[in-house]
Amino acid sequence: MGFLAENWIYLPAFVAVITVLVFVHEYGHYKVARLCGVKVDVFSIGFGKELFGWYDRNGCRWKVSAIPFGGYVKFHGDAGVASNADKDIADMPEEERRISFHFKPLWQRAAIVVAGPAANYLFAIVAMAILFMALGQAQTPAVATSVLEDSAAAEAGLLPGDRILSVDGDDIHSFEELRQHVMVGLDEPLSMVVERGGETLTLSVTPNVIEYTDGDGNTQKVGQLGIRSDQREFVQHGPISALSSAVDQTWFVTTATLKGVGQMISGARDTSELSGPLGILKMSGDAAKRGESLTDNLLSLFNFMIFVSISLGLINLFPVPMLDGGHLVFYLFEAVLGKPVSEKYMEFGFRIGLTLVLMLMIFATWNDLNKPWIKDFFTGLFS
Repeated sequence: MGFLAENWIYLPAFVAVITVLVFVHEYGHYKVARLCGVKVDVFSIGFGKELFGWYDRNGCRWKVSAIPFGGYVKFHGDAGVASNADKDIADMPEEERRISFHFKPLWQRAAIVVAGPAANYLFAIVAMAILFMALGQAQTPAVATSVLEDSAAAEAGLLPGDRILSVDGDDIHSFEELRQHVMVGLDEPLSMVVERGGETLTLSVTPNVIEYTDGDGNTQKVGQLGIRSDQREFVQHGPISALSSAVDQTWFVTTATLKGVGQMISGARDTSELSGPLGILKMSGDAAKRGESLTDNLLSLFNFMIFVSISLGLINLFPVPMLDGGHLVFYLFEAVLGKPVSEKYMEFGFRIGLTLVLMLMIFATWNDLNKPWIKDFFTGLFS
């Protein structure tokens, strides 16, 4: 019972993160669809049996379903949750065609599809900007207080007191930005511009690759320079600078994620770093109990939600049928060919997409089940 009392927050935190982000994503689809004159029949948070719901004045059924691992909007004329057209759509009366997704111009259908991932990105940017304005952005100046012996930094000629100005052409304003660039680079030389004694010089630094194990026993490869900085400052932002910093952070998370995926495909990074639903559950709970007060815990969970929102938006843009990116690929073919992709090919594509998504989910869940924390968690849960 003591374990449950200490860890009850995991499931509520996970459900809160998934529910909010799925709502944001699906509301993006819903809002742009309504702006384009499309009737939305169903707006569902979750899949499976409906727990409760209601109709709005436009006839849309808003509902919460039993399985909280996603959601969907069903447009008028859809046969199912994947937005494939109903088999009887050709016989649809003219007045219904005007409000059907499948009879809208190509650019409107593409806009409706893009709106889901775009809503996740917009949520992340606005949320970060609000935090930066309200609390400030904590950062460490990108100044090397000390340089470790026999480190990559020492070998490249970095000295204590050096200020890093840029890495591979990207301006560096904080130690956190520097760390982000270094951690995702594996065995890759970095061109660094540093300021030393009022002068600037360019150094080539190849970070050492180390295996980092976090408090939960998860191991991942990261790049390491071997410098430390013990300074700390808070940067207060106005609306413009807060928005700019939020966009920069969002862009970095996006590019770093894509780089990490590329490294997994090439073999430079271990695919065991990939996490699935159990991993998100664990990270949600950890975030919700990381602080020393309720306010700190909620802030930590909110920060985690921002990161997951970016990841959700990005993943949905991958060109895989069943995902938003897959629909956009079909629309690209339609734009080039001048006619929609045949129902046969779309059905084949959706089956492949569903298979790929299920395989990825199974693989990621298997990774979660093989991580050290899973045994301790479930042993404590049932002991």
